[in-house]
Amino acid sequence: MKTFKKILLFLIYAFFLSLFALFLWKPYLLNVLKYRTPGAETYKIFPQEISHKSDSAFHFIRSARQRNDLDTLHVLDGNNQSVPLKAYLKNGAVNAFIVIRNDSILYEKYDKGYRDSTLTTIFSGAKSMISIMIGQVLNDHSIKSLNEKVTEYIPELKSNPAFEEITLKNLLDMKSGLEFQDAVGGIVKAFFSDEAKYYYTEDMKAQLMKVKLVNKPGTVWKYKSIDPIVLGWVLQKATGKSVAEYFEANVWKQIGTQYNATWGLDQVNGLTNTASRFQVTAIDFAKIGRLYLNKGSYHGKQVVPENWVNQSINIGSEQPASAKGWQKSAHHYLWWIPQEGDNGDYAAEGMLGQRLYIDPETNTIIVQFSDHGAGNYPYRKISRYLSGLPFSYPKS
Repeated sequence: MKTFKKILLFLIYAFFLSLFALFLWKPYLLNVLKYRTPGAETYKIFPQEISHKSDSAFHFIRSARQRNDLDTLHVLDGNNQSVPLKAYLKNGAVNAFIVIRNDSILYEKYDKGYRDSTLTTIFSGAKSMISIMIGQVLNDHSIKSLNEKVTEYIPELKSNPAFEEITLKNLLDMKSGLEFQDAVGGIVKAFFSDEAKYYYTEDMKAQLMKVKLVNKPGTVWKYKSIDPIVLGWVLQKATGKSVAEYFEANVWKQIGTQYNATWGLDQVNGLTNTASRFQVTAIDFAKIGRLYLNKGSYHGKQVVPENWVNQSINIGSEQPASAKGWQKSAHHYLWWIPQEGDNGDYAAEGMLGQRLYIDPETNTIIVQFSDHGAGNYPYRKISRYLSGLPFSYPKS
């Protein structure tokens, strides 16, 4: 019995010693253990930089009467079940849902104390924001071409041979070839995933210095956080401004925003997480949608080059690298572009159901913030319904 107790005690000591060594080796794992899947306010544990609001705000028209008929409009959820939109929003724990058409707010629902002015994180919706800025730095010649090598702008990365042949376009296409393990496949895999690492680490540069190349750049698409993070670093190097400063001067102050937005850093004066840590209010997120509906123009001023907007939301003759959902959304220039049916709509999307949906055909913008979302793609049906256009889901 004494021997058994000694062995048990030894195993307990060994276990805790191993844990101590693991957290010493990878300190970000403490945050993973503590916070697990990040929520709408997890960003607050990191330093923030502010993109200040516009000096003169634009206000959408609020209709005197809301379109309450949308409550009973049936849409498909993630289980392919037809449910009323009101139930869809409840089942998805949707905190904010705004439908805008022709600059008029026709329908809005809020829950859990949310308002159109509640600042929340949009996770991967941040990727579409860095895409906007890359178009602007190309236009102002801070960078010359998407075909330039990443190391031309970030010489520090020359110490890692994985970056030797990677171009800016490879990053924009998510075809860098860099190794990245997603969080799918169970608790243990999620705990040690690169998804968790790049969200919770306090030193993204150090992680990038160690990343390996597993595919030839430009050949294999894989959805990952590394590529947009590196694009943010490129922007910082090329412009001499932080992401938040550049975004404020060239986007946020230019489109009539009412509230400040924020960008999360890995550490004070560190690297901006342009993959998943951009915080915005629902009403101002809609103004990004309005900017793109107007081909990058705001009140007669070209904020984003029109040709960049067109390039970003049309994949042209390219072979789609992905086909998500019944609408077969392709990931292109860090936006999601449906390829199925009478398309033309597109979206910025973040995990747990964060959405900015834009439909030029019906001049519709939809913003959704949620705790987990109900799945599927109901936005096209809503936009076509409001416009009196026919719509039917594809037959499975």
